[in-house]
Amino acid sequence: MDRYPRDTWGHGPNPPDPRWPDGAKIAVQIVMNYEEGGENCVLHGDAASEAFLSDIPGAQPWHGQRHWNMESLYDYGARAGFWRLHRLLSGRGVPVTVYAVASALARSPGQVEAMQGAGWEIASHGLKWVEHRDMPEEEERAAIAEAIRLHEEVTGEPPLGWYTGRSSINSVRLAAETGRFAYVADAYDDDLPHWMQIGGRDQLIVPYTLEANDMRFATSPGWVTGQDFGQYLCDAFDVLLAEGRAGRPAMMSVGLHCRLVGRPGKIAGLIRFLDHVAAHEDVWLARRIDIARHWAEVHPPVTRDRPSSMDRDSFVAAFGGIYEHSPWIAERAWALELGPAHDHAAGLANALARVFRTATHEERLGVLRAHPDLAGKLAAAKRLTAESTAEQASAGLDALTDQERTRFTDLNDAYVAKHGFPFIIAVRDHDKAGILAAFEARIANGTDVEFATACRQVERIARLRLEALSL
Repeated sequence: MDRYPRDTWGHGPNPPDPRWPDGAKIAVQIVMNYEEGGENCVLHGDAASEAFLSDIPGAQPWHGQRHWNMESLYDYGARAGFWRLHRLLSGRGVPVTVYAVASALARSPGQVEAMQGAGWEIASHGLKWVEHRDMPEEEERAAIAEAIRLHEEVTGEPPLGWYTGRSSINSVRLAAETGRFAYVADAYDDDLPHWMQIGGRDQLIVPYTLEANDMRFATSPGWVTGQDFGQYLCDAFDVLLAEGRAGRPAMMSVGLHCRLVGRPGKIAGLIRFLDHVAAHEDVWLARRIDIARHWAEVHPPVTRDRPSSMDRDSFVAAFGGIYEHSPWIAERAWALELGPAHDHAAGLANALARVFRTATHEERLGVLRAHPDLAGKLAAAKRLTAESTAEQASAGLDALTDQERTRFTDLNDAYVAKHGFPFIIAVRDHDKAGILAAFEARIANGTDVEFATACRQVERIARLRLEALSL
């Protein structure tokens, strides 16, 4: 099986209504990343100093050395930035989720007490604030287990949410495989939560953000002033709220770091944003665990057979009849690079159509000839496939007058005699009169034109049949 694991479809063009509490049209979620004391540092047993997300432009790791300036900037986050943010957010009663590095929590007991006193959710941000991309899988698995253990030791409660941040390709899977988390946040792929099948279980993903995030004060392109940051947050909020009021409610995440937005000039933008949010109705301010619990209740995982996960025989059994009496199309489609994007009607229709379009002329002609005449002898003898029977009945072709039946018979005979294959039309797109009008108009076309038209109609019929399966 050639399978592509990334999901480029997600909720598709019609995302589910999250049904936020009290009819809210947007859920706004504030994350505080608490990493100070968990970053790369020789004191922490690391090979070099930290070089990521600070006010030192172009910082590079100092191998085998402590970096006093870098440590001091991180210390500012714990000593001053955290408390400035705590006063602002707790003072306004804003619910917060803390992405907390376990080793940083262990070095900051006063801040832990303040987080808990404010009723904030403390989710796990890993054992240390380090890169995981080159970490061996077993080492990362062990680090996740130790992060959970230390988190519970320091806070008195196990974490219910997980966010690695500087993740590896294995991080989401390894976190999900623990079975410990109500949600995992290492994704930036949607404006709504979604379920992911991992290791035979359904894991809720509550996506995070790297753009509505103060980290861009320390990256390029990024924010220069607090006004830049605040305006961007307000613009994002306004668009999402308008979309929510138009019938597509979503979620907005905001990412904060104590050592960044905890500075006076930067926090001014956050203050403006919070003022802006407070001036609007239809807003649900929530912790990520609240969003996760709500989503799990309103939109629990749905167990279904996914085409991209089926073995060959199951796939052909399920979809071999989509193209009339032509299971070879499903057989070849199964061998394509399928993935989650093909686990719905549009995606699977495209995979099947690719096979049909690249088949030889004789093979496609065979598909056309496999279709029955409209209201023909097979229909009268009740020898149509179940799909064709339902389709012809949907347009009333199973209840013709004698005059109508005679007209269809004459047209069928003349069309096949001229073109060498039956007249094909997606009858679900038409009523009886429209089908008859199209029949009478198309019979005069050249065979090449009709062959191309019939092929397009075959693809349309396939799409409608897949939609009827409620994929």
